[in-house]
Amino acid sequence: MGSSSSSLNKIPNAQELMQETGFSAAHLLRLYERFEWLDRDNRGNLSPEDFEALGGLAMNPIGGRIICAFFSPGQDTMDFPSFVRILAHFRPTDRHRNKGGTQQELPNSRNRKLKFAFQLYDMDRDGKISREELLQVCIHVLRAMLGLQVTEEQLQSIAERAIKEADLDKDDAISFEEFKKSLEKVNIEEKMSIGFLQ
Repeated sequence: MGSSSSSLNKIPNAQELMQETGFSAAHLLRLYERFEWLDRDNRGNLSPEDFEALGGLAMNPIGGRIICAFFSPGQDTMDFPSFVRILAHFRPTDRHRNKGGTQQELPNSRNRKLKFAFQLYDMDRDGKISREELLQVCIHVLRAMLGLQVTEEQLQSIAERAIKEADLDKDDAISFEEFKKSLEKVNIEEKMSIGFLQ
């Protein structure tokens, strides 16, 4: 335990990060090792290109969108605390940690997970998923899953159907509230949880 706490000293604001994200000291140290591995030039921050070293993201049909979601608009690097805060979205939900309602909303809450997922579609960050943005995701995901067996007309039809089902106010786009409502029966907590720290 002594070596673990002494190792935490190399991480600025480690205690605050653990409190904010729910990661344990051991998890935080492991994430720090992964951050250092990705930061091959020892700059102390990561760029989108650094994430391309992760084979799983390279194979993911929306890997580029996932990487973009790690960065705020206009931001081209990420420091370690930001890295940890983003990865906290993928922690399994701890239903007992936020009892009493006095703490801020945790990054791994259902609502925060949904906001992160929404950003994967809302690439221009205007607060709505347009037909074009949805179509782009359909093209990447379905083509990767089904190969070239999907025609442009079929993709357009899938995007149209999704917009029609989710667009409750009929403004031809999906707002976050509509996105949230359309996924109310989906176990997003499980689907957006990664057991990468067990």
